[in-house]
Amino acid sequence: MAIQWDIEKEKIWAHTRSVLENDQLKNMRNGVKSRSYWKLFEYLLTNFSIGLKLFGLYDKGHRRALDIKINKITLEFDNLPQSFNGYKILQLSDLHLDSDMQLSQIITERIQTLNYDLCVMTGDYRLAAYGGFKNIIRPLRNIINSIRAKDGIYAILGNHDTYLMVEEFEKMGINFLNNQSIDIINTSDKISITGTDDVHSYFTDQAVVEMEKKNDAFKIALVHSPELYDVAADNNYSLYLCGHTHGGQICLPNGKALIAHLYNGKEYIKGLWKYKQMYGYTSTGCGTSGIPVRINSDSEITLFELKQK
Repeated sequence: MAIQWDIEKEKIWAHTRSVLENDQLKNMRNGVKSRSYWKLFEYLLTNFSIGLKLFGLYDKGHRRALDIKINKITLEFDNLPQSFNGYKILQLSDLHLDSDMQLSQIITERIQTLNYDLCVMTGDYRLAAYGGFKNIIRPLRNIINSIRAKDGIYAILGNHDTYLMVEEFEKMGINFLNNQSIDIINTSDKISITGTDDVHSYFTDQAVVEMEKKNDAFKIALVHSPELYDVAADNNYSLYLCGHTHGGQICLPNGKALIAHLYNGKEYIKGLWKYKQMYGYTSTGCGTSGIPVRINSDSEITLFELKQK
């Protein structure tokens, strides 16, 4: 595994992210800034949860949210290096660990029987989009201590996260890719993994610039949301792993989400998809946002096996 951290670049990223967080505005890919209405959204969800309780659906939705599924997916690629044939990647996304204090134990139990080479975490570790995060350190540490990945744990931040998490979380053994790339080497072959900062609320051109770097390796993108799918595909990424949407979390009986929380790429709200030559996967996530229930939607942990075509 070849890791070349650009310390100066990391400092620039941290400063930029801190400024964006203090602005408390959403910075979108089209250059538009908009006010965050998270507190209003929370208020509406609180009233919605009251309705669910009145109709006897809240407890059912809560049980479903905690019933985390293991989705095993095999993907075939004609450009996968030989020594990575059969390579397994565990994806954990949208943990929102303080949405329910049982989550840490449930996730730990689910993954302890799985075999994988690499673990990736695609953002949103806490419930709120602001404030402190000390309450999730212990449950997150419990999960990290249960992960057995020979090639390590790589993570990115989501729109609910803060740059202040990075130093604390890296002490646990998590490697953050904040608009940076790393190579994983196996014998004479390698694959490259690029992680970007959140592009839903904290978009900067740094994410695009990192993806545009020349690299002939088999490339995997870690992005919190599917909203950078076209940039990744245009720069020859083979696999794009993301989350953010919770698959809608509250869905109609046919599975259609009521709210996507996406500015673009809305057709990629959940599950496996393909754009041009690139496979993408939008995880529905482990946790919940707003209220700890799921309606016509499942929580998931995803295990990918990469195969040569």
